[in-house]
Amino acid sequence: MSRSAAVKMSGLLMRQLRGEFSPRGGIVQIRHWSNMSTSSKTKEEQKTHQPPHTVADATNDDGDGDKAKKIVSYWGVDPPKISKEDGTPWKWNSFRPWETYSADISIDVKKHHLPTNFMDKFAFWTVQSLKYPTYLFFQRRHMCHAMLLETVAAVPGMVGGMLLHCKSLRRFEHSGGWIKALLEEAENERMHLMTFIELSNPKWYERALVFAVQGVFVNAYFLAYLASPKLAHRIVGYLEEEAVNSYTEFLIDIEKGLFENSPAPAIAIDYWRLPADATLKDVVTVIRADEAHHRDLNHFASDIQCQGHELKDYPAPIGYH
Repeated sequence: MSRSAAVKMSGLLMRQLRGEFSPRGGIVQIRHWSNMSTSSKTKEEQKTHQPPHTVADATNDDGDGDKAKKIVSYWGVDPPKISKEDGTPWKWNSFRPWETYSADISIDVKKHHLPTNFMDKFAFWTVQSLKYPTYLFFQRRHMCHAMLLETVAAVPGMVGGMLLHCKSLRRFEHSGGWIKALLEEAENERMHLMTFIELSNPKWYERALVFAVQGVFVNAYFLAYLASPKLAHRIVGYLEEEAVNSYTEFLIDIEKGLFENSPAPAIAIDYWRLPADATLKDVVTVIRADEAHHRDLNHFASDIQCQGHELKDYPAPIGYH
């Protein structure tokens, strides 16, 4: 090899070496190996550090255990596994065993508040004017009538509880337990509806009627409670009286054999602690007792305010069943 050729080869080799070990080339190489190292480390961490919290047996809101799925909770919010007294799994997510109760069916279902002043008469005739069209529409279709009734009856407790909650926050004062009492009433009425849904499937036009009636009633009751809470509670008291009468007629038709006395749904047996062989008659009986308690609570709330007091001045009957 000639001297000139050797010099060219040496120069070419030096240029390649400078390119590989230059600062820029070194950074590229370091980044390359760093990325490979980071990627490898990330994969190892993903294999070894799995999310520690696993939610087992997540069911739908009202306890359809057949659709249970395993899900991973990133936030670590693990719902507890709850069992009945006999050790079987508790399948209802909308209420817990300690929230169930045995209804007091000895309550007087014939009690009535006599209208004595203009406000009472206005509340009474307002409810009466709503009652007759409803009876004409449903006639003796008690199940559908009950479902519409419960979609309306579950509204006042929620609206009243919400407004009392906001009032408590504005005034920096306690509510006397009335927020909780009214929300309990709303939840109890909702459970009535969930029970009847297990027994009957309303027609499309009945569902449409629920949309319309509930939309009007929510706004009307909201405005009524803002204007006069004592009037709003009196209206609900009379509304619950009519609910008691409606369920009494339902029971009469069951006893006459005009309506099938089918087995009670599982949700009713667990919620009201009914015997395993309970029937529809037992369910309607405890629901009527619930409505009678709601009647008394709302008339009591109205009487407190009619006498010039505030609800917070009298302890609320929390857990009044």
